[in-house]
Amino acid sequence: MIAFHKTFYAGASFLLLGGLLSIAPAQTADTSSSKTSVKMSTADKKFMREAAEGGMAEVELGKLATEKASSQDVKQFGQRMVDDHSKANDQLKQVAQNEGIKLPTTLSPAEKAEKERLSKLSGERFDQAYMALMRKDHTKDVSDFRMESKSGHDPEVKNFASQTLPTLEDHLKQAESIKPMQNSQRSAMEPPRSSK
Repeated sequence: MIAFHKTFYAGASFLLLGGLLSIAPAQTADTSSSKTSVKMSTADKKFMREAAEGGMAEVELGKLATEKASSQDVKQFGQRMVDDHSKANDQLKQVAQNEGIKLPTTLSPAEKAEKERLSKLSGERFDQAYMALMRKDHTKDVSDFRMESKSGHDPEVKNFASQTLPTLEDHLKQAESIKPMQNSQRSAMEPPRSSK
């Protein structure tokens, strides 16, 4: 009889302990789950990080264009990049704050290298290199933002991408329209020189 009681109590203790252990993780998961960690996908986080880095780069390079460009169109485009991307960056920071996500605050090594490369150029060489980079960057941006606006999981991030996409598409159109103007400006400048 004593052996039965010991076995019964040991079994009951084991069941009670097992029951507590099976409950504990569920409670911990519920109390520790924040709005974002569980909800936000890796793809959404990656999009936000790349959008933040790209947005900062557009502002930095836009400032460079306002200082170093020879074409008034390129200078104006650079200023538009500063204005529009600063606004988008602020909106993205608000989304990140709401979602509990920490965004990068400095340029990526590749973007730093691009800025360094462009800062060594001036005049028409700067204009051509900067606008070529803007066409390339905005082609990728439009593609990334379109993808996020269609297939993003987090509603706030998806909404940010949808709202920002039309501006980026307009940037791309403008960047593409400046390219022929640079070539025509150069060819238009040559004949008057030869005629003098």
